[in-house]
Amino acid sequence: MENEENTVSNKAPAKSRLYGGKVVVSVAFLAFAAAILGLGLLTNILERKNEAKNPFFRVVELTDDTTDPEVWGKNFPLQYDGYKKTVDQVRTRFGGSEAVHKTPKDSDPRSMVAQSRLEEDPRLKTMWDGYAFAVDFREERGHAFMLEDQMFTERQNVVKQPGSCINCHASAYAAYKKLGGGDIVAGFQALNKLPYFEAKKEISHPVACIDCHDSQTMALRITRPAFMDGIKAYKASQGIQNYDVNRDATRQEMRSYVCGQCHVEYYFKGADKQLTYPWEKGLKVENIMAYYDEVKHKDWSHKQTGAEVLKAQHPEFEMFNQGIHSRAGVSCADCHMPYKREGAMKISDHHVRSPLLNISQSCQTCHSTSEAELKFRAEAIQERTFNMRNIAMDALVQLIDDLRKAKERGATDEDLAAARDFQRKAQFYLDFVEAENSMGFHAPAEAVRILGESVNFTRQGQLSLKNGKTMLATAAAH
Repeated sequence: MENEENTVSNKAPAKSRLYGGKVVVSVAFLAFAAAILGLGLLTNILERKNEAKNPFFRVVELTDDTTDPEVWGKNFPLQYDGYKKTVDQVRTRFGGSEAVHKTPKDSDPRSMVAQSRLEEDPRLKTMWDGYAFAVDFREERGHAFMLEDQMFTERQNVVKQPGSCINCHASAYAAYKKLGGGDIVAGFQALNKLPYFEAKKEISHPVACIDCHDSQTMALRITRPAFMDGIKAYKASQGIQNYDVNRDATRQEMRSYVCGQCHVEYYFKGADKQLTYPWEKGLKVENIMAYYDEVKHKDWSHKQTGAEVLKAQHPEFEMFNQGIHSRAGVSCADCHMPYKREGAMKISDHHVRSPLLNISQSCQTCHSTSEAELKFRAEAIQERTFNMRNIAMDALVQLIDDLRKAKERGATDEDLAAARDFQRKAQFYLDFVEAENSMGFHAPAEAVRILGESVNFTRQGQLSLKNGKTMLATAAAH
């Protein structure tokens, strides 16, 4: 009995030692596994930190003369992948281009174009009668097409376009340097003077990396002398003298200014066709109108009425500056090139497009509302603008018809002077919204205000014709 008790007593410590050994081994294994996982996590963190410190791997050396974006893409493949996506043709409810098939020919090898705005709204032909835009005007396509669409537009068959057009339709920085012997201002002036197809020989690409970035630091920069002069004149109107955009602008401002190099209202000044942004009096439509009146600029004489009229171009920068997003410090790039994450890297999405096609990144970073609600709000603004635009367009067409009939009845230039001036104003105000590619979204209240002013000018023009007719009838009666 005693031996049995001793046997049991001896077995218990043996089991305890065995169990304890297993625990030690398990703890050691878990500690080892944790160490491996911790080391892996640390390694991953260090790799991500290194990625963040070195956002690109230098495959090629870039210089201030490297114009081909594909070469830049070797160092910046993620940004270049986005840049290549600007070939997309996706239409939103009130903008964007849809692919239209076209039979290629020697004078125009394109097999795909955007839809014709003239076919969508024939009233535009009446507004632009006598001008090249009444012959061919299509929805704007992405940056990838900006050069070829300018080269092959039928407007080239109607008017001899100057080299000034290259500024907004091509990568022009290297051409400016070459023609100016290193001086981009001199090169810009030289390119302006050339006929379009002579100027085209100096460039090879649509807008490219070098037009917005310094090749060594990647810092944003302004390369268009027209914008340098324009923003300097605008700042002077605000009391800021000798403004140098590349010296004085903040980085956030530059995220809009690089876009404003092209997305602006402009005209060709003088016999040398100097590309000029009319901002000496400010950026609002009435400031620009006052400037044009002062310098007595006209784009053409309207074929039906004889009025000396203006063609607004693409004043996105001017309109954006009147809107709530600009006032809040938001830049063009924040919405059209929003930041996105690629691994540990934070990059701007170079797939430049409508924010409505990328609401989660373009809008929801600031607005904590559903995509459906944000889209509804944007389209509601655009629909109101579009409806007001149609009212203004109908009114303008009526004024043009009234002027035409007055001419046919024998009214003199003196009789028609006031009505023609009202047509000039009504047409430019309407076109300022028509040519601006947000359908009012960039500055909703401002867009509707401008269209309301346009309708008012139109009605004043019609009243001047009516009063003139009444006066003539009264004079004839006496």
